Amino acid sequence: MTADDTGAPRAAAIEDDDSGDVDALLALMAEQQQRAGRRVRGLIMTHPNVGEGCSRPMVLVDLDTRQEFLVSQPLGQLSNSCRADPQGFARASEVLRRACDESPELVVCNRFGGLEAEGGGFRAELLEIMTQDLPLLTVVATRHLADWAAFTGGAEVLPARAEAVTGWLERTLAPAPQAHRRETIGA
Repeated sequence: MTADDTGAPRAAAIEDDDSGDVDALLALMAEQQQRAGRRVRGLIMTHPNVGEGCSRPMVLVDLDTRQEFLVSQPLGQLSNSCRADPQGFARASEVLRRACDESPELVVCNRFGGLEAEGGGFRAELLEIMTQDLPLLTVVATRHLADWAAFTGGAEVLPARAEAVTGWLERTLAPAPQAHRRETIGA
């Protein structure tokens, strides 16, 4: 796995400590990078306005094609079972595999969660992204921080604040194409 000067991969996870909407923050960061002219690939989580709480469907959206992948099972509000649909995640994994082939400037993955912590989900795709030294931004719940650290060898964990994520992006990514064009034109 290629790494930065500290030995850690060019990966970071926004900590989901239940203090805010990290899915919205991740989507905002991806959108800002796209507007800056960067090639961003990957998946963000959306929750269509159907149902309430844990009964709302979970849908992953491909940042490039806008294709949607339903990744939850309708188990009902009283269920204590995991509602993640492994088949839905398997279908969505094609987006991350394609990102490895396209070598974008940033790969966004909705989350390093329970499935990944247990050895499934997007674990293989995330490992391939880091092996190729592609910058990776994701989300990790507080309860999975130790699993994230073990999996990545110590990749950064960021607080769920826009300025913290923006700072990591600025330290990690090459200058955006628009910024480079302005510098070249002004020189």
